[in-house]
Amino acid sequence: MKNVRLRSPCEKVDGLVYFGRMVDQIRAHAKGELPPEYQASLGEGLDEHCVNFLAVSYNLVVQYVNEGLSDRAILQSCFGMGHRPSEAEIYMWNEFMLKRGWHEDASQTLKQMKREEGLTARSEIETIFQLIDVAEGRAPHTNHYDGSCRRHQPSPQLACLAFNGAATKSVLQ
Repeated sequence: MKNVRLRSPCEKVDGLVYFGRMVDQIRAHAKGELPPEYQASLGEGLDEHCVNFLAVSYNLVVQYVNEGLSDRAILQSCFGMGHRPSEAEIYMWNEFMLKRGWHEDASQTLKQMKREEGLTARSEIETIFQLIDVAEGRAPHTNHYDGSCRRHQPSPQLACLAFNGAATKSVLQ
């Protein structure tokens, strides 16, 4: 599917990846501009992961979008109604989502999606975000580790905290 006019899942709203894409899908659906193949999964999959992370319902996000709020205002409202993640939690969310499908439980899903899109020969597509970008006609970010998908780099202390097993557990609880 090309030219659906949705932003890349790598783009951030207030430092959070994917949120803006979910909002774009909701807006396009409300205008009758979202292709049918996207409509079946509204509120599921990555959308569901996102609203669960924010501890709000998908319907609440839809309500805020339909009220005409800006992306930032919607996200801030979600923080107020649900969970306001710390900088460390946002960093971990972003890193997890940027690598979704790469050597973890969604790997089989990624392989199936690549088959469905006719992209099995594209070995550079290693994550779901890369697959989405290619399927919609954008170049994939060739290496999520080079910062190309990031607008915010955590402090060295935060990066250390995020990868320290004991500290990560305490942050996620």
